[in-house]
Amino acid sequence: MCFTSFLSFLSSSLRHSMFNLTYNSYMLQLEGLKVTEETMYPVFIILFFSYVIIMFTNVGIVVLISMEKSLHQPMYILFCNLSFNDIIGNSITFPRLLADILVPASERYITYSECVVQAFCTQMFGTTSHTILMIMAFDRYVAICNPLRYSTIMTNKMVIRLSVSAWGVAIVLVGILLGLTIRLSRCRSMILNPFCDNASLFKLSCESVLINNMYGLTFTVVLFVSSIGSIALTYMKIAAECLTRKNKAMNSKALKTCSTHLTVYMIMLISGSIIIILHRFPQYSDYRKVAALLFHIIPGSLNPIIYGLQSKEIRKVVVNMSCSRKVSP
Repeated sequence: MCFTSFLSFLSSSLRHSMFNLTYNSYMLQLEGLKVTEETMYPVFIILFFSYVIIMFTNVGIVVLISMEKSLHQPMYILFCNLSFNDIIGNSITFPRLLADILVPASERYITYSECVVQAFCTQMFGTTSHTILMIMAFDRYVAICNPLRYSTIMTNKMVIRLSVSAWGVAIVLVGILLGLTIRLSRCRSMILNPFCDNASLFKLSCESVLINNMYGLTFTVVLFVSSIGSIALTYMKIAAECLTRKNKAMNSKALKTCSTHLTVYMIMLISGSIIIILHRFPQYSDYRKVAALLFHIIPGSLNPIIYGLQSKEIRKVVVNMSCSRKVSP
């Protein structure tokens, strides 16, 4: 009887000491990508070149629009927000991810504060993608449905207001989201993701996360309903305008610019939705990791390419710059 009690006490003490070992631990461990010695370098090379392409194309777009006066138009200035968001979002996650691939899984540590910053930037990346594409849709609506008033509506002040609102709304929504997560105490230290995000952080807690789930669900519903609703409404009005207008040249131009915007939006929406859905199914964690990477890689690399190929003005500037370099000695 005494021996049984002693074993029970010892077991309880060990559990208590193990709990204290990870309770509110400042150092966290990233599970990262599951790579073997054979696949480590191929995966590293693929992700490295993906990061280089993302940075090269998006930085190139921002520099090109900034330097070329003919591109100082609302549509391109608003598009700069999207490229800038891709630059920040991928710069926070990819360098750390690449470094972790070359490190054994047992040695992938990250501080809690660094993890919170990474989670904030990751959530901002996804949220701002929605808000920026919403204000870009408004710009297309004004350009197609009110072409004569476009210059008076889409002034420099309006472009600044739209840009500030896109980033400001995202900062407030994500700030509350992370604030609710930071208040929680932690009893775990393993991040089951390639990089930190809000869901991975609050899963470290053993407290009730009902408030987090409620706000997270409300946050997601409001963002998606606002995003999808505004985009759908905008394109319905544009479609109605094109049907009532018999100018084939104008309708063709409207279709081209709208298809570009819609393609970028659908890529972002589908890849982002997959991550949210897979977070609800822990058994598909490996698929979620791949989806999380694709959410950064696909929109970040395709956005500037799609807009660059569809925009006659950007193509013209790039061709002129290429020709001038060939002519110059």
